[in-house]
Amino acid sequence: MDVLINLFVALHIIGIASLLGGFLTQMKSMSAGTARFSPAMLHGALTMLITGVALVGLNQADGHTLNNIKIGIKMAVLIVILCVVYVQRDEKTASKPLFGAVGGLTVVNILIATLWT
Repeated sequence: MDVLINLFVALHIIGIASLLGGFLTQMKSMSAGTARFSPAMLHGALTMLITGVALVGLNQADGHTLNNIKIGIKMAVLIVILCVVYVQRDEKTASKPLFGAVGGLTVVNILIATLWT
């Protein structure tokens, strides 16, 4: 079971990298007002959601105790990110505040995952 959990953790990190990488590569475009939500950002957010739910199930099945408040907050932040990216995916450009909010919420989600013990 540990190998399966670690596999899903790796896939979760790949999703985070895709979402944050999509944001970071367009920082210069954001200042110019031409940034847009890329498909990689949408797929990264979806990957994070699917692997996160799978990780909760696998850890519960393995008998680990989980911090349900932390998981709930992380999922709420991720759903906001996913909704914004999904709704704005076909727009030619994204507004600076909205694009910056997605990047900020992604970093907040990472900080919650790593600093909240």
